[in-house]
Amino acid sequence: MILQGAIVIRSTGSWYLIRTKEGEEVEARIKGKFRIQGIKTTNPVAVGDLVDFTLEKDNTAVITKIHPRKNYIIRKSVNLSKQAQIIACNIDRALLVVTISNPVTQTGFIDRFLITAEAYHIPVTIVFNKIDIYSEKDQLKLEELMIAYSKVGYHCLDVSAETGAGLTEIKEMLEDKTTMLSGHSGAGKSTLINKIDSNLALKTGDISESHFKGKHTTTFAEMFELAFGGFIIDTPGIKGLGIVDIEKEELSHYFLEMRALLPECKFHNCQHLKEPSCAITKAVKTGRVEEFRYKKLSFDVPRRE
Repeated sequence: MILQGAIVIRSTGSWYLIRTKEGEEVEARIKGKFRIQGIKTTNPVAVGDLVDFTLEKDNTAVITKIHPRKNYIIRKSVNLSKQAQIIACNIDRALLVVTISNPVTQTGFIDRFLITAEAYHIPVTIVFNKIDIYSEKDQLKLEELMIAYSKVGYHCLDVSAETGAGLTEIKEMLEDKTTMLSGHSGAGKSTLINKIDSNLALKTGDISESHFKGKHTTTFAEMFELAFGGFIIDTPGIKGLGIVDIEKEELSHYFLEMRALLPECKFHNCQHLKEPSCAITKAVKTGRVEEFRYKKLSFDVPRRE
């Protein structure tokens, strides 16, 4: 008998944990080759997937169908160029946790994440964490980046998971939504989750920091139900994030401030380098487009096969 409507809440590569409509958690697996048409990834099933399943005699389940995804976020390993992976799917919003120091989050990582999220229609809030430890120089850099990304159109928050500053707004944002949390290892994602919902302290510490430690080419995630309503998907720290399924000439389409200028370029296939009457290079000179963002058009993007 096929049962419908379970959601995948944990993936460990070969086994999954699914949550049924009744709230029961069941270990599940897939049989043989199970691939989503048109998506070439190392993991056919991802956290957030809505699935159908059958129950086995040993009270485990076999996933028989994956329902269509409204969106997903994908990464390509920076070490294994042909290995792509879906981190999570069916997401209402992503929170990208970044830090100015301890560790430093480079704008290259931020922009790769924003490009990927934009390509798959996932709104992002940039959460600048650890404001309680910043030096005067760090604080100036924080203000500079918050202004730059806010001007582009991204929602930005400055918070401290340690002191609780700014967490009320995050909690309100998470309520009754499915939210993915991402960022570098050490950015304070687990501490942030623990402060938002203390009931999850042991789970996030165990899963995110110990069990999946060091798995950078295979990214696993886990979904937790929040006590005040909604779900949060915690992802292990990502060292690098490669761009997947985007042609180099399409990159400007996923920079919000550049996309708005594309109709003003003289040539429809403008590469925004040295072409005459390029609206984007003109905008860089006038300050409408930040130079550090413009330089990201040179990202190394693998060609589609």
